[in-house]
Amino acid sequence: MPGSSRGARLVAALASALLLFSTAAACGSDDDSDAAGSDKSASENSAFPVTLAHKYGSTTVKSEPKRIVTVGLTDQDAVLALGKVPVGTTEWLGGYKGAIGPWATDKLGSGKVPTVLKDTGTGPQTEKIAALRPDLILAVYGGLTKDQYTTLSKFAPVVAQPKQYNDFGVPWQQQTEIIGKALGQEPEAKDLVKGVESDFATAAKDNPKFAGAGAVMATPYEGTFVFGSQDSRSRVLTDLGFKLPTDLDKVIGDKFGANISKERTDLLDTDAIVWIVADRAKDEAKLHKNALYADLDVAKQGREVLVEEAGDYGNSVSFVSVLSLPYMLERLVPQLAAAVDGDTATKVTEPAS
Repeated sequence: MPGSSRGARLVAALASALLLFSTAAACGSDDDSDAAGSDKSASENSAFPVTLAHKYGSTTVKSEPKRIVTVGLTDQDAVLALGKVPVGTTEWLGGYKGAIGPWATDKLGSGKVPTVLKDTGTGPQTEKIAALRPDLILAVYGGLTKDQYTTLSKFAPVVAQPKQYNDFGVPWQQQTEIIGKALGQEPEAKDLVKGVESDFATAAKDNPKFAGAGAVMATPYEGTFVFGSQDSRSRVLTDLGFKLPTDLDKVIGDKFGANISKERTDLLDTDAIVWIVADRAKDEAKLHKNALYADLDVAKQGREVLVEEAGDYGNSVSFVSVLSLPYMLERLVPQLAAAVDGDTATKVTEPAS
């Protein structure tokens, strides 16, 4: 988004990562053996070894990981939700200490704040990851390249992104369950997923107008950037009962999102549109100066939800993890309800902090 460095990061961070992240063959772990005198129960040990399939084959985790590094941009939340603290996390949004958002900080407990790794434009910081002496590297919500996967696999077992989805396209449910399996806590992970899915079900039940209503997520980045069906943000809408525009994926192609031409502004004319913006007031004014957009019913009838990308709420809308979703739904659902209530006099207001 012109004039917004953080706004550009929202799309550009993923777009550049799509070109820079990934891997092939999987390898076993050289995990340290359990310390002498360990009293781990038989049930804990029974989960290992565990083998996980992914884009580049499969990876076997031989024993319970102790030093986990998350290369996937949101993988740390599933790890924390399952009671473990990573030794390293990867920065994406927010600039939070340890790259842990406010929705997840209570899961740290007495654990040490993770070392934060950054994507400097050349992919994962290999040397810094190696220095953390990981026994498991998670890159589930990511886009590792084959070469990057091969390099990281020299240091520890690497669980890369699943092959059945686009890079950065894994649903949060599968992400949580994959990480749970890698940690030997698959049943616990499934329970976490059920808990958040229950939040979605409750929100949908309480808002019957969501069912079948059209909705889309977009951002005014270099024109109009629209998120496709394999993007986590779009899945939030569909999980609430909304339907995405019919031609959306046909226009976007095999990507998490793309800029649309002026000729396809019609894709935005839905029952509700969520705009991720740098500045609510300024960007709303700019959007409505565009005659093509301003003439759409969604704009004329005030069915827009504008979410400022900076700040905890804005970050949670893009983060979409097992821990961030309850925090986000609390704020987004009332806004969507106001957008689709059928009363043009209803204002979509900013949520309380």
